[in-house]
Amino acid sequence: MTAAAQIGIDSCPIEGFDKKQVTVILQNEGIINGDDFGVACMVAFGYRQKDPKRPQTRQHLDEIVEWR
Repeated sequence: MTAAAQIGIDSCPIEGFDKKQVTVILQNEGIINGDDFGVACMVAFGYRQKDPKRPQTRQHLDEIVEWR
């Protein structure tokens, strides 16, 4: 996901999928075999149509960290 972001591709991890069913589908399509590979996570990748118009919402480091 980090490498994709560095070349301008957005990504989003997907939760709540049926791991067994996804594995069956990928095996039936000949994409993976269950002995050597399996599904660890799912991620959607794509390009945004336009940049969001909201300002950055992260606080500056000095506002949240106190050095002693």
